Amino acid sequence: PMVEIETAEGRVAYGPVGVDDVASLLAADLAHGGDHTLWLGRADDLPWMRAQRRITFARVGVVDPRDLDDYMVHGGFAGLRTARQMTPREVIFEVASSGLRGRGGAGFPTGVKWTTVADQLAGQRFVCANADEGDSGTFADRMLMEGDPFSLIEGMAIAGYAVGASEGFVYIRSEYPDAIETMRVAVETAHRSGELADFRIEIRVGAGSYVCGEETAMLESLEGKRGVVRAKPPLPAVEGLFGRPTVVNNVLTLATVPAIMAHGALAYWSLGTERSRGTQVFQLAGNIACGGVVELPFGATIGHLVHEMGGGTRSGRPVRAVQVGGPLGAYHPVEQFDAVADYESLAAINGLLGHGGIVVFDDTVDMARQARFAMEFCAEESCGKCTPCRIGSVRGVEVIDRIIAGTDVYANLALLDDLCTVMVDGSLCAMGGLTPLPVRSALAHFATDFHGATTA
Repeated sequence: PMVEIETAEGRVAYGPVGVDDVASLLAADLAHGGDHTLWLGRADDLPWMRAQRRITFARVGVVDPRDLDDYMVHGGFAGLRTARQMTPREVIFEVASSGLRGRGGAGFPTGVKWTTVADQLAGQRFVCANADEGDSGTFADRMLMEGDPFSLIEGMAIAGYAVGASEGFVYIRSEYPDAIETMRVAVETAHRSGELADFRIEIRVGAGSYVCGEETAMLESLEGKRGVVRAKPPLPAVEGLFGRPTVVNNVLTLATVPAIMAHGALAYWSLGTERSRGTQVFQLAGNIACGGVVELPFGATIGHLVHEMGGGTRSGRPVRAVQVGGPLGAYHPVEQFDAVADYESLAAINGLLGHGGIVVFDDTVDMARQARFAMEFCAEESCGKCTPCRIGSVRGVEVIDRIIAGTDVYANLALLDDLCTVMVDGSLCAMGGLTPLPVRSALAHFATDFHGATTA
């Protein structure tokens, strides 16, 4: 771990710190930034921090997450105050002009979604923050809610003002007890302060379903029903929570809105690539030397994220592949590390950005087992509403087991390919529709791992 100490000259860092170092650090006057062999200097001056452009995460690790005054000292609620000096339509135009897209994985333009909700004639509207962060290797929502909860609250209030909603919900996965507690305290504090005016926020806790990360399944759960996906149309922006027009955005999306309103759409739009504007919060995990949250303008390559920001593998062995976008994302070999990690560039190589999670594997990984894991994960987490996902994933595990065992390898590879096509074309949501992505990428790029395939 790295220890940071607040001093008059700023935050001073020490690290990496082990238990045996504590006594000598205290003896070296750690509390005042004293000299020590583990002294690293100012935290903000460390190369790993200087290489980033933190907008969404600008206050995380800097402010006391439960102290509203500290949040306001660091620019908190400036975006909401700016928004209230504009008309709701002007706020939506500002968000749309920034180029902000959904950071939960779909990448849908935020301004378009808000416009659709505002255009509906229904009197009551809702804002829902999707904090059901279930993808493997992702933890940015959790860290933001634990480290800067008021930014999410402020973003929801701006969205509510823009679309005419007076009530919002934060749907948090049950596996995040610290985030749940921090958000509850922050919401109560924000309500007492009067900063939210008439906009009310409630915290709702999920029951452990991965599928409830899908927006319509989340809405079903919020309504007290079983968390299964809805057929679309109608879209949630037209008929969402309790049949009312609803803004459903990811935590990072909403938490970025205050900065856009405070500093202007152009400042955010000026960062990034052609259709992926602003910054992306990447999460480096797996077999990585330096994991954690990295916020950079869109434009960084996979290789830059893994080798420059992440320091390569923790094991010191060569990288074999990275999975980008969670358990439904493709496995990318090193030959694709020049690809830019944005929406369009990853789609061009049959991948997806998802929530920005990057899980690294070294050359000891068994890609056959990874392909099987994708199908097994789908079988475990499927909501069961549609046949291709519910049954197809179970059959997929069985077919991959036969391939691994070397049984009729070519025939089973052909059968698996047909099964994947059915899942892509016939599944009701991305759970079954995207599961073939990691399966096919493992087969396409790492077929030699399958017993019997190369000898045949």
